[in-house]
Amino acid sequence: MVRFIYKQKLLLIGMVFMVFIMAFQCQKYSHSPCINQKIIQFKTECCNSGANVREYWFQSESVFVFNPGNCGGDLPSYVLNETCDTLGFLGGITGNQSINGISFGLAEEKGVLWEN
Repeated sequence: MVRFIYKQKLLLIGMVFMVFIMAFQCQKYSHSPCINQKIIQFKTECCNSGANVREYWFQSESVFVFNPGNCGGDLPSYVLNETCDTLGFLGGITGNQSINGISFGLAEEKGVLWEN
């Protein structure tokens, strides 16, 4: 009987430990570890409002647009691929709307990964 109670307590402690670990695990925004790191860094550098990271399908690959938000009139949004290569930027002082000579208006939005 003592062994049974001991095993129950051990099982309960193990379950509480697992819930605790799951509650404090790293935030995962994308399946790309590189993009996840970039988002964590971006959150500390972007504007206090209006910033976001969106995923698109563009030129046969997933791309990620880092929009810095509303604290500057001419801030560009950087476009990165899954391996964090910078493909170009959108907006900015020139109002650029193309990446590699192709209009970004053709991109298909897959979703919002983070926003404030």
